[in-house]
Amino acid sequence: MLGRRGSLRFLAVPPFAWLILFFVAPLLLAILISFRGERGPIDFGSLLQLSTLQYEKVVDSPSWVRLLGISAVMALIVAAMATVLAFPIAYFLAFRARHRAPIFLVLLLVPAATSFLMRVLAWKLLLGSSGAINSFLVWIGVIHEPIGLLLYSQAAVVITLVYVWIPFAALPIYAALQRVDRSHLEAAADLGSGPWSRFWRVTVPLSLPGVLATFFMVFIPTIGEYVTPFLVGGTEGIMYGNLIQDFFTRAGNWPLGSALAVIMLVVTLALVAIALRIVDLRRAVA
Repeated sequence: MLGRRGSLRFLAVPPFAWLILFFVAPLLLAILISFRGERGPIDFGSLLQLSTLQYEKVVDSPSWVRLLGISAVMALIVAAMATVLAFPIAYFLAFRARHRAPIFLVLLLVPAATSFLMRVLAWKLLLGSSGAINSFLVWIGVIHEPIGLLLYSQAAVVITLVYVWIPFAALPIYAALQRVDRSHLEAAADLGSGPWSRFWRVTVPLSLPGVLATFFMVFIPTIGEYVTPFLVGGTEGIMYGNLIQDFFTRAGNWPLGSALAVIMLVVTLALVAIALRIVDLRRAVA
């Protein structure tokens, strides 16, 4: 019979094997391919012939590096907006909805369970020249002609991605707010703290773990997003993920696509590490 420690090790084997097979191994393979000198048939022997040629191509292409910077800024904007807009929803569910919270939670998540493409294409209809937003602005007299820049722009990509992420962004904040000890709020009220003061000095600091989790949950996948920019961004809203997709699908240049993907991964991890150094999570929740 296995002891407690042996049982824990046995239970850890399946998730550990899953992680190695579907995350670590593909990542190592992509890194090896990125160090190939030229594209061509990939075999085990060619993977061991390492070269920095693909990385030199990326460094010598300022437009690619600039596109990575633009994508990082857009991802920061999307993550910040989704986090700010999701906070009131999570606050309402945690503090105001009471016994109806499960019903509102279902209403929040059911639309998110529909097809991702359908939700993005719906915004394509809303933002179009003859879409609902332009029609409404013309009807109330704010503009005289439809604004063509609403669609196929960086703004369209940001708006669509924020809409897509809000239902999921509310969940970590909701979980953090549920863990807020209500006795802290009662103690603050007994000491004469008003509603806004209790919110800023008690609720917000105690919810920071969920807020930061939401921010990074949105930021990390958004920086490599390529479907939404392809559908609503046009040439103005193209992101770094579209560049990687083109090299893997249209150009068939896996070494260069892998090098671009590895660089994006390194930049993303560096930004997350810097953010965690700036925002001391332990002090924030102390």
